[in-house]
Amino acid sequence: MSATPREHTRTYYLGKLATELEQRGLTATLRSYPPALRISDPDTVILAETIDCVPLSEGWFYRWSWGEVVGLADDPALAAERIVHVLAARQ
Repeated sequence: MSATPREHTRTYYLGKLATELEQRGLTATLRSYPPALRISDPDTVILAETIDCVPLSEGWFYRWSWGEVVGLADDPALAAERIVHVLAARQ
C-alpha cells in the first residue's frame, strides 16, 4: 500500500517538528501509519505524548493526542516551544 499525498504532507510537517523538538532535547519518533510523532523527554521516561498533523480549513496544524490544536504546521519552531512548555509543566 503506497502513501497518499496527504500522508506525505503529514510526514513532511511531522519531520520538521521532530527536528525542532530534538534541538530542544526531546526524543521524537515518527510512527509511519497513521503518521504521528511519539515525543518523550529522555530524562523522564514516564512522560510522553503523541502529536499528529491534520488539515483544517485554515491550513495544516499540529494536534495533541486529545484533539486540541498545538499550532500551525508552517511554524514548527513555535509548535515545538509550546510542546516543550506543556511537557515541562507536567513534570
